[in-house]
Amino acid sequence: MKNSQKILVTAALAAAVIFGFGPTANAMHIMEGYLPPKFCIAWGALSLPFLAAGFLSIKKTVRKDRRLMTILAMSGAFIFVISSLKIPSVTGSCSHMTGTGLGAILFGPAAVSILGIIVLIFQAVLLAHGGLTTLGANTFSMAIAGPFLSFGIYKLCKKFGLNRRVSVFFAAMLGDIFTYCITSIQLALAYPSEQGGFMASALKFLGVFAPTQLPLAIVEGILTVVIIIALESYARPELKLLNFIKEGQAYEK
Repeated sequence: MKNSQKILVTAALAAAVIFGFGPTANAMHIMEGYLPPKFCIAWGALSLPFLAAGFLSIKKTVRKDRRLMTILAMSGAFIFVISSLKIPSVTGSCSHMTGTGLGAILFGPAAVSILGIIVLIFQAVLLAHGGLTTLGANTFSMAIAGPFLSFGIYKLCKKFGLNRRVSVFFAAMLGDIFTYCITSIQLALAYPSEQGGFMASALKFLGVFAPTQLPLAIVEGILTVVIIIALESYARPELKLLNFIKEGQAYEK
């Protein structure tokens, strides 16, 4: 590992320690005990195939070149840091960024399911952020649904010839928003409104999250672009191994 890469990873881990162990708040992960048992089991079962695929994906990445573990670890640290920062909402709830778009763009969405569930377990145990009974639901929304959309948006933008950094921005931003759309659906399925049923409940939850989540999604898109710019400067060989940049390709394309 080069000195510049060591500095980058050390800085990310230091930030995780500084910002991760802040005051506890009722945040956007579904809290412990909030979902009925049947929903906890269902979302956990639905997440299992993606986690298996993620394990195989990471194993393949490590086998390809162990230097990629540095970038993989940094992607996990990025998820931990910004998903631990809880921003109070005017509605009385809290919102936070997800950080999963970066890993999805670089390693594919399957690998991020493993990074995400590790982060969610640490946050549930150490920060009382989320919960173990709701781990399956939180994993599906933040570590599966969001990353898959981010990956799809990035590939779609590149197919249409958009600038790489613009593609990264939209992928990270829309993946963040989609995570909270899925969370709203999960909550609405468990607690449909007495008047209007599932749809009315989903719109209600979306309305609670939207005031702070939309600007946070934009901030996450910008931060993800900043991280990509740093990686282009300090970890260009690894980005080539990931086929993120082609040999001889200009920095900004």
